[in-house]
Amino acid sequence: MSLCALLTLVMAVALAFPAAAHAQVNGRVAVIGIPGLRWSDVSEHGTPTLWRLTREGAAGALSVRTTRGNTCPADGWLTVSAGQRARFPHSECALAPTPLVSGSSASVRDWSRLVADNAATSYKAQLGLLGDAVHRAGGCTMAVGPGAVLGAADASGRVDRYAPSPARVPAADWSGCALTMVEIDAVHRAHIRAGVDADGVPIPVSRRSRAAAATAADRQLAAVLKALPDDATVLVAGLSDSGTTPHLHVALATGPGFGPALLTSAATRQDGLVTLTDLTATALGALGLPQPKQAIGSRWRAEPTDAPAAAKVHDLDDEDVAAQAIRRVQPAFFIVLFGGQLLLYGLATVALRRRWAGAPASAPALTRRRILAGTRVVALAGAAAPVASFLANLLPWWRSEHPLPLLICSVTAWMAALTALALAGPWRRSPVGGGLVIAAVTALVLGVDVLTGSHLQLNALMGYTALVAGRFYGFGNQAFALFAVAALLSAAWLAERPLRKGRRTAALAVVAALAVVAVAIDGWPGWGSDFGGVIAMVPAFAVLGLLVAGRRVSPLWLAVCCLAGAALVLAISFLDARRADPSHLGRFWDDLVSGQAGEVIARKAEAMLRSLGYWPFTVAALGALCFLYFVLARPLRWRAALLQRAYRRGPALRPALMAALTLAIVGMLVNDSGVVVPAVAFSLAVPLTLAASVRALELDEPDGGAPSPPPTAAAPSAAREPRPNAAP
Repeated sequence: MSLCALLTLVMAVALAFPAAAHAQVNGRVAVIGIPGLRWSDVSEHGTPTLWRLTREGAAGALSVRTTRGNTCPADGWLTVSAGQRARFPHSECALAPTPLVSGSSASVRDWSRLVADNAATSYKAQLGLLGDAVHRAGGCTMAVGPGAVLGAADASGRVDRYAPSPARVPAADWSGCALTMVEIDAVHRAHIRAGVDADGVPIPVSRRSRAAAATAADRQLAAVLKALPDDATVLVAGLSDSGTTPHLHVALATGPGFGPALLTSAATRQDGLVTLTDLTATALGALGLPQPKQAIGSRWRAEPTDAPAAAKVHDLDDEDVAAQAIRRVQPAFFIVLFGGQLLLYGLATVALRRRWAGAPASAPALTRRRILAGTRVVALAGAAAPVASFLANLLPWWRSEHPLPLLICSVTAWMAALTALALAGPWRRSPVGGGLVIAAVTALVLGVDVLTGSHLQLNALMGYTALVAGRFYGFGNQAFALFAVAALLSAAWLAERPLRKGRRTAALAVVAALAVVAVAIDGWPGWGSDFGGVIAMVPAFAVLGLLVAGRRVSPLWLAVCCLAGAALVLAISFLDARRADPSHLGRFWDDLVSGQAGEVIARKAEAMLRSLGYWPFTVAALGALCFLYFVLARPLRWRAALLQRAYRRGPALRPALMAALTLAIVGMLVNDSGVVVPAVAFSLAVPLTLAASVRALELDEPDGGAPSPPPTAAAPSAAREPRPNAAP
């Protein structure tokens, strides 16, 4: 019945939105591509034309990521053509191929090969989409330069008018076509002239040569702007990388709707940041043409600002500086984070087993207490490290002359502050009190961040970067894993007080309330905008609620909860698809209706399987699981597990761990980051579990003497150990 109802709803929606009338071109657009141009190249005296456009128009940092880590000029032009990430196969970042010229028109060589190659990628880029849209609306296309032909060509690979350079364009032709694309390749040519070394590695261009190339490009830009009609919308884009290092590039817009402002779009939701695929949507919008669903970008919007040109250039270049800094230190951070946690597990294993399994009776009590206290402090500090990496972005550490030492100091300071907070106050006496503080701060920081624009996650050590361009707002997979497991642990441990008093209904109400808030923050398009996260969080919170209520969790119930999560995220996707500019959630609903969702799911599944090759994450996840099993769950000297002591002291700890494990497994299966999700989730859950277990041992020997046996007296019903069949 539910499937029939869904199909009926889809048909009703389709009938309610009849096909749009045939569109007509209403405007002129000039797209001027300057491959490789960065904001660090722009200066008041060296590039006066670009400086004036920055002052008078809308400016932004342009993310040019396509199908590869380093975007070549031909890749950038083809991406503009398709409105989707595209590539020029085997280009090696050479100059664009000279087109075939026939009279005043031209066509791309081997166009059918380019079309077939891109259709075979996971992005299914439809080359010629922009040119086709202009032709269907009765407009013509003009390309100036070989690269521009790749961007302006229609589905057959043809442009109506062509000139090899701006100087060869007849004056009347500048206003003859609705869509004009111009290639200014001075910056890229400087890199080609620099050549490669004996190993085939490109030789870096000197600062002087690059400045001269930017000045030459600026002069050509001035000549083009002078020739264009006054009513044209002008879009300037540094649409590719130069060299082997990815960067953010220049984006400028002038004309109707683009006064002094910073550029943004619904794709990034960040002032001063736009994407290359947005350029296609912006050109179509300026022409008054509808955007085909194959074009995934969003139109550039102008956010007015009174900032002078110098401030704009500095701030936009700063975006690239931050992205470069994160790109350099992020791999080392994960190795240190996960390596440190694995070291913590190993030291804790040795210390605890030596202390409790083989320590002589004459060992000083003070030493024993110090072992426990030190282990607990280190565990809490390790759990604080992930959220500290986000809080470090409250200071612009990347602007320092020595950014790496400042970043290390910032993360360390936040870790120390959070650890001190966890060990202070009345909650320090509880086995889970310190962990609750760390978990609650983690959930609060990440939740508030996505509610206020995701500023801490952009260019963060455990966030995302505009260079990769996988996400610009909301929860990335790493932040989702942290937020979700922190919310689960917080809900469980806040429910512990009523649970100890036997008030299961009140405890369940606490879990339900936090579940609603956490799932809403994670899944709503304007906030977390996380598709797979909702599917994982719903069954995880359901497991937590059932175990807190003393109910059995069967595989059938778990499957039903997963389906409930899928139904909820589809409902959110449906609502988002009704908006004028939907997010990726709404676009998935459109793909589902059109029958193309299978390709999206297959791409995500392929990425999930590839994630098993991310060895730091895989090792971290396996190490955490082994530690839980062999150290915390393995019987020790008194035939009572260390973890069992924590269970008796904290009745909500076991449900919290089972829910976190559910989240990690389901999250791994439904997110394209795969093994990254459990690795990051365990980086918070396992150290907090260790801290709770150690605190339970401390409470078991208040006088510092030999450890007492586990409590055997009858405990309140809410604190009793759950039945063996209560676990999934």
